[in-house]
Amino acid sequence: MADPVTTPEPAERQKIDTSVPHSARIWNYWLGGKDNYPVDEAAGDAYTDVFPGIVTIARSSRAFLRRTIAYLVSEAGIRQFLDVGTGLPTAQNTHEVAQRLAPEARIVYVDNDPMVLAHARALLTSTEEGATAYIDADVTDPDRILEAAARTLDLGRPTALILSNILGHVADHDQARSIVTRLMDALPSGSHLSVNDGSRGIDPVFEQAQDAYNNSGAVPYNLRGVDEITAFFDGLELVEPGVVPVTRWRPEPGSGTPEVVAEHGGLARKP
Repeated sequence: MADPVTTPEPAERQKIDTSVPHSARIWNYWLGGKDNYPVDEAAGDAYTDVFPGIVTIARSSRAFLRRTIAYLVSEAGIRQFLDVGTGLPTAQNTHEVAQRLAPEARIVYVDNDPMVLAHARALLTSTEEGATAYIDADVTDPDRILEAAARTLDLGRPTALILSNILGHVADHDQARSIVTRLMDALPSGSHLSVNDGSRGIDPVFEQAQDAYNNSGAVPYNLRGVDEITAFFDGLELVEPGVVPVTRWRPEPGSGTPEVVAEHGGLARKP
């Protein structure tokens, strides 16, 4: 664990297909990032033509992630983070937020997207006191994730598991819950779970746009009801205000009354 940065192994036999849009690159485009191609911009623009609010959802999701990490470091005393479904690097990445507050923080990123892997070195900067690493693995393989994460993290110490806009890619809700359970079972008391995902039952225009996207042949992302998102926290102690629209999870003081968006998230502690 002496090396603060663990360089990922090259992704053999994986090619970046720039002829079809990709969800991670479209999300990056909505966030204002540059790691995307014209085909992704076209798909992103087609989506926003139907539902312009997706840009607000994407950026509110990122802000929620930043606020939860700040809480975890400053109030919960967490110094280890397992960020599964990392996505393409943009501003305010997990290690940047955590290590700015606690330079000794250790972060492991997990994704299985060749585009993300190609840009992983942008995630692999670290303070000398802390560490970052990247694992090329799928969210549906929690055992591999845990085995690889243990090379950087001490999984006997409280760890924050971050699942930001990734569980929607697991179509079966029971499978998604079992993944969360397997990962959290491997972490000790005092660990935390942060989840946020697109939600059904809030905005029918969003649902129409997402259903059309899923039917386009792109990799689908499944919206879930708020009760289904809440179920990911079963057996854990929810941090106030519970599972709410991400805009309303501990908003910055003085920011006014945040709008309700169809993206719900929460943070909970393992007793």
